[in-house]
Amino acid sequence: MNDTAIHVQSVRKSFGSVQALDGVSLDAPRGKVFGLLGPNGAGKTTLVRILTTLLLPDAGEATVLGHDVRSDREALRPRIGLAGQYAAVDENLTGRENLVMVGRLYHLGLAEARRRADEVLERFELRDAAGRTAKTYSGGMRRRLDLAASLVGRPEVLFLDEPTTGLDPRSRRDMWALIKELVGGGATLLLTTQYLEEADELADRIAVVDHGRVIAEGTSDELKAQLARDYVEIGVERPEDLDRALRSLEGVGGDAGVERESLRISLPAPNGARTLLEAVRRLDGADVGLVDVGLRRPSLDEVFLSLTGHQAGQQGRGAGGGGAERGTNARDDEEREDEARDEVTA
Repeated sequence: MNDTAIHVQSVRKSFGSVQALDGVSLDAPRGKVFGLLGPNGAGKTTLVRILTTLLLPDAGEATVLGHDVRSDREALRPRIGLAGQYAAVDENLTGRENLVMVGRLYHLGLAEARRRADEVLERFELRDAAGRTAKTYSGGMRRRLDLAASLVGRPEVLFLDEPTTGLDPRSRRDMWALIKELVGGGATLLLTTQYLEEADELADRIAVVDHGRVIAEGTSDELKAQLARDYVEIGVERPEDLDRALRSLEGVGGDAGVERESLRISLPAPNGARTLLEAVRRLDGADVGLVDVGLRRPSLDEVFLSLTGHQAGQQGRGAGGGGAERGTNARDDEEREDEARDEVTA
């Protein structure tokens, strides 16, 4: 059996003058979580819509479970599930009715559709609200219902496009546990996210997407190793200690990052323990009040910043253009994608 669940080769997609995907290539293995990490406008959602047969690519090759997303759409759709960025539920149906409807669309018998609906309602702690119409649900409940709907058909490959958006911390952790359980049962997941912690926690392999291209790929550890440096993490006692510490650390390591609210400094440590010892000596000489100090590996956030030049939560610069152009056209891109779906029959 082929160990690759998703194969993408040189896929391109444009919406007018905007190049959403500019030659994306990747392979996602079966039974694993493959993470697509990138800012808004990077092209993650466009790729997911192509892989789930909602959009046709302009060029390139894409297959899921061996099915071509252009020519084998009807054979592919029963084997995949999708939870998009926004809850796709019928507000006038109850929670249970929404899930039973999805089950019937998967060609399940009525009894089996009801059984699976009750199963996922329990899993997402929605059983008490199962008889209420979806329009009475809170935003977080609607999100959980949408995620539950993506699992009714027990898909072999599940596409989760920023699945924890709108969830509180506890619900996000519950979702992480469910994702791990699904993968443990043999499912393959492609996960898009802007949450660095989420990618670090869940993804077996990560592709960093920016400008409509894959700019780096590997495990979390492999991506972190690209920075080839550790960091000295410093916590100080008082706000006035921050500036004194920064002055004393000039010339040690590299440019320090500062979090003034938490009174913490992150100092690149190209020489590892030697940089740590020099930093401690300087801080002691400057009489800086320390809470803690230690050596740590780079975070995935620092890797992302190094690769893209901006934080994961910021707007991407867009393929072949500046950030202002991409930011201005972000909503237009979504509207063009909606129009492009007319290329594909439901």
